[in-house]
Amino acid sequence: MKKLTWGILCLLIGTATSLQAQDQNANAPIVNTQYGHVRGITEGGISVFKGIPYAAAPVGEFRWRPPQPVKAWEGELDATKFGSNCAQSGFRATAGTIAEGSSEDCLYLNLWTPANSTPKSKLPVMVWIHGGGFTGGSGSSPQNFGHEFTKNGVILVNINYRLGRLGYFAHPALSKEFPNDYKGNYGYMDQIAALQWIQKNIAAFGGDPKNVTIFGFSAGGVSVHSLLTIPSAKGLFHKIISESGGGRDGVLTGRPINKENADIFYKVSAETIGMNFAKKHGIEGTDAAALAKLRALKVEQIVDSGQETDGPNGPRTYSGPILDGKLVVETAESAYNAGRQPKMPLMIGNCSAEIGGPFVSNAKTKEELFASFGELAEEVKAAYDAYGSKTFNEVITKFNTDWVWGEPARLTARAFLAKQAPTYMYQFGYVPPNALQRSPYGAGHGSEVSFAFNTLNARWGAPAEPTAQEKELAKNMNIYWTNFAKTGNPNGVGVPNWPLYNNATQDMIDVELDGKINSKADPRKARFDVIEKGFKNRGKIQSRGI
Repeated sequence: MKKLTWGILCLLIGTATSLQAQDQNANAPIVNTQYGHVRGITEGGISVFKGIPYAAAPVGEFRWRPPQPVKAWEGELDATKFGSNCAQSGFRATAGTIAEGSSEDCLYLNLWTPANSTPKSKLPVMVWIHGGGFTGGSGSSPQNFGHEFTKNGVILVNINYRLGRLGYFAHPALSKEFPNDYKGNYGYMDQIAALQWIQKNIAAFGGDPKNVTIFGFSAGGVSVHSLLTIPSAKGLFHKIISESGGGRDGVLTGRPINKENADIFYKVSAETIGMNFAKKHGIEGTDAAALAKLRALKVEQIVDSGQETDGPNGPRTYSGPILDGKLVVETAESAYNAGRQPKMPLMIGNCSAEIGGPFVSNAKTKEELFASFGELAEEVKAAYDAYGSKTFNEVITKFNTDWVWGEPARLTARAFLAKQAPTYMYQFGYVPPNALQRSPYGAGHGSEVSFAFNTLNARWGAPAEPTAQEKELAKNMNIYWTNFAKTGNPNGVGVPNWPLYNNATQDMIDVELDGKINSKADPRKARFDVIEKGFKNRGKIQSRGI
């Protein structure tokens, strides 16, 4: 009798579990895309769709080819798990491996939308382009989850794009193959393909394809500038946010496919860099046989632990994004100076102490740094250390930050003002109390991301539980970002006023070291003014380049 009772109990439990699973499956959100149905999951009033392919796997013959269309599928695609990250070396890479969870098959996007959204909702859409120096990162990082954005009334989309040599690579054999194809910038092509997918499919998820904001940090912020100036990206987005993305030439698009000595800091062409990499693996020649050998390399060999050179003093073997002349036809700086950028709302800024050390200059003292500016030396000294009281570490940190991110952001802001586009600038300087000892000069690179997403529990190196002040700052920043996506204006009920930027007073919001949000004239003006002069005279400055 006991055995019978136990058997009936097990049957009842099994039946209940089965019915529960069926009920969950019955309530799972299902959306019909142009390629087929996708089935996501609903969490706390938010529907999440993970790992949706926006292009075919770029493997085999499609390695180093523009993204190819996805093939339609039958039935429902399970969109409850993230797809692979794009192949990368990962933190503290081990030679001959790629990071766990990464793969060459990686062209997926993830999407957060209110559970009650319908094709008639026409919600604003925000598309996040992750950072990582074009060699790392992912669209599925918990720091970049879209729940808080969606709670504030927008659809959030995160995308993967090819990285490293799989994403940015040139070689004479590739240039000869399919000569009418775009070449080199496969990561940028992926970003465009994802935006095209959004234009065709986002309405089915409740989004408005005519109200798309692209935003990104670091390499993602640089990508925003590139997409603004790539002709084939025109019309795919309508507002932009660049977080620590610069806005000038940099070295990111300064290397043409096949022209030597075209960049004052990097003399070799992207094709030469590709040939350097091929020679490292014993591949000579520029014909189809050489290309076949390159495509036969294992993905681990292509990633090559993220190495940019063949040994400490060896030739360059990784190019980064390329000024190829077809897809990327000019730098952000040349486009902005010529007024070729589109007129659309802009939000732009950076952190207050992004990085120290020999990032821009090899100078080892303040005096050496100032002297490298030649006739501008005294002006640089007055802007950065007028009383001679600051340490070299503080000066070099502020200088690196201004040269790479701060002043180029101002250049961009001025260019958009010239188009009479609504423009908003920020500086983020908050440092958690437990991090002040290692970051005494301000917020480091990427510090603002978890605040903009309001994902403070996913911060690296921070206490598990945010303080009340941190929660308030994150709430306000997330509201700013979502308000901007909705209307092109970050202001709204309950948040401190964010003034429009202007050339006269250069008003902005400054998130101070203690986390307070203040509207003010840009306190970095004198530094930016001399950096601007330095850029105009950059060929004479003894700088290593950026």
